[in-house]
Amino acid sequence: MAAASSASSRVSVTSAPARVAARSRDAAIDHLRIVLTVLVILHHGAIAYGGSGGWYWREQPDASSLVLVMFNAVNQSYFMGFFFLLAGYFTPAAYERKGAARFLGERVVRLGIPLLVFFFLLNPLTIALARTSEGHPFWSGWWQMIQLREWGPGPLWFAEALLIFALAYAGWRALARRGANAVQALPRFVSLFLIALALGATSFLVRLWLPVGQTALWLQLGYFPCYIFLFAAGCAASRARLLERVSLAECQPWLVVTGLALLTLPIVILTRFGQGGFEGGWNLNALYYAFWDPLVAWGVILGLLWSARNFANKATPLTAWLAANAYGAFILHAPILVACSVAARAWALPPLPKFLVVGALASGLSFVAGAAFRAIPGARRIL
Repeated sequence: MAAASSASSRVSVTSAPARVAARSRDAAIDHLRIVLTVLVILHHGAIAYGGSGGWYWREQPDASSLVLVMFNAVNQSYFMGFFFLLAGYFTPAAYERKGAARFLGERVVRLGIPLLVFFFLLNPLTIALARTSEGHPFWSGWWQMIQLREWGPGPLWFAEALLIFALAYAGWRALARRGANAVQALPRFVSLFLIALALGATSFLVRLWLPVGQTALWLQLGYFPCYIFLFAAGCAASRARLLERVSLAECQPWLVVTGLALLTLPIVILTRFGQGGFEGGWNLNALYYAFWDPLVAWGVILGLLWSARNFANKATPLTAWLAANAYGAFILHAPILVACSVAARAWALPPLPKFLVVGALASGLSFVAGAAFRAIPGARRIL
């Protein structure tokens, strides 16, 4: 993220931080979580109709839409990193309030159980739903996919990564033997710019080994330099509540940088820098994409933090309901989105309008499904 959080310049450090108290619900951050969850659903929906990336089902496997490719590229630059930033932001308080054993135990319940359910049941189910578009039966197809061990975390790779990060944080705290140092102010523009360049260079090097689209243990490590930084930045920003103090003056230079970076995207997609893919390798396209990611992300994240704090800082009954069911919607959206996409394949609509209709329908149904599952006794401990 930019934003916020990082660790350094203009920072003052306290040697003995006080215990972090539990926080009440923050409407601005809840609203951001809702928006990010819907963006995840729309991001995957866009792939089905010509966007970039991998997904369970595409209406036309070879179709490509410049608008949807750009939509996916911009989303990818910041939205999962923003999730990691927010997860890190609430980690120190949870750790200090609960202690290491209870903190890790609750993470295993809230992250591990959904991960296992998706891995062994919902991933085969989603594949079976996608195969119905080719005339395969659903129920027997689901059982067949389980027998064939078509297992995987799907979008729940995020839960897998958070489990790893939680273990790493607990291990670091055990080694440090005292609370984390407190960052008291957002780093200056130059510091964040240099961090972005360092992360871009690191991402470029990682993608030489594991290009975007390829995974190790189901994780696209080509994106993880930024994810690791943002999670750590969220942790560092927690005590001084820096994500709640982003000012317009701190946003403005980043909005300019991000705007300029965004303007280059359609030009580069259409013209390219000679041979070579954006996914990775010794070529200018891969170099451009690696640096483009954090330069876009910093401005978008800072801008969203400032905007939410100033224009969306009060909960309504609807947004409170949506926030409560956002995690369930995230977990369940894959089979729901695929089912909606397959059901809509015969609609006589161009790809973009169909993407909007199916994306809106799947988003709404995912939140409803999340609410339904939270109504099951004991499920709220997980969802």
